[in-house]
Amino acid sequence: MSTQITTFEGFIRRILKVVFWVLLLLALIIVPIYYALDAVFHFPLDYFAIATTNPTEMLSITMSMLSAEPFRTMFALTVFPGFTFVALFGTIFMGWVERKLTAKIQLRTGPMYAGRYEGILQNIADFFKLLFKEIVIPNGVDKAAFVAVPFGLMAVAGALVSLVPLSPTVYIADPSVGAILVFAILGFTPVIVLLAGWASNSKYPFLGGLRALHQLVAYEIPLVLSLLGAVLLSGSLNLMNIVSAQGAGSGGPGIWFLFLQPLGAIVFFVGALAELERIPFDLPEADSEIVAGWQTEYTGMLFGAFQLANFTRMYVLAGLFTTFFLGGWLGPSILPGVVWFILKTFVVMVAMMLPRSILPRIRIDMMLRTGWAKLLALSFANIFITMLLLGLGVH
Repeated sequence: MSTQITTFEGFIRRILKVVFWVLLLLALIIVPIYYALDAVFHFPLDYFAIATTNPTEMLSITMSMLSAEPFRTMFALTVFPGFTFVALFGTIFMGWVERKLTAKIQLRTGPMYAGRYEGILQNIADFFKLLFKEIVIPNGVDKAAFVAVPFGLMAVAGALVSLVPLSPTVYIADPSVGAILVFAILGFTPVIVLLAGWASNSKYPFLGGLRALHQLVAYEIPLVLSLLGAVLLSGSLNLMNIVSAQGAGSGGPGIWFLFLQPLGAIVFFVGALAELERIPFDLPEADSEIVAGWQTEYTGMLFGAFQLANFTRMYVLAGLFTTFFLGGWLGPSILPGVVWFILKTFVVMVAMMLPRSILPRIRIDMMLRTGWAKLLALSFANIFITMLLLGLGVH
């Protein structure tokens, strides 16, 4: 008779026990296969013998392999600074921070039980819950599109991660027109959201998808124009050059663009909240009006894939704010540049979480008026100020 699991710690012990036996079974299968292949192809090194007799040498061999191509690029894409790092940072740490921060501001408790300290393991518990929940596909949906949409949104988020540099040496891609590519990729998001609403064959998801398109029309243009001032001051569309222009002795103004472009920073921040569909711009998934909007029909890990993609996009937009307005990885030499970038991005993400705790949702007519009238006017005012700064020799 199996023992009933009643606590999260007991659940983790059961998972670790399963992982142990799976790894042991794989070892019993892989080792004979390895030596059978070695008898045919004669590998230059006996990796299993080295791993058991000299682990330090095995670690050195592994690190040298990872530092060479194509393993270096694969490691950067998949682990750090790629998708694995962003997913862990966004879902495990930032998700817990948002829940606790919102709870404290609203005089609530928030997560408490999953983990010994303040429910710090709540997101891990949620991950396993979603992992083992049944994926329900309703009748009448377009099954191919319905299942493909969450992974399409994750692909867009992963492509955005590859464009954000953490330092001059820690990055995945460094295109010369990175500032343009970011918005070219971001433009796919509302299309994917609308496809999710259409494929669900339900009125609430489709309504949420249409609202997402309205937000794109209202906020995408001010979002792009808000960064034009930073591009003009740095004289480049390359994200590395934009960060370098904010450093002393770089030929640029040597000051964070946040102080030279305050209007641009405000417009980008508000536009990023709308792009992420966060309060007060969460109309596409307004729970009190259309259940969960375009995510209504999704369950299990399909819903979890949406959440992962949303946290990843939040990290990317916060990282872009850091890159364009906060000097990226620039900071005192007491900490590495990568650490400065992550700390600044963390602060921006926390700032993005605060409106959820204190602001109500706005109406769709107010949203459109804010985007087309107020933010667009501020964007043009920011460009005018930038031209004045260039005329005064600040470049």
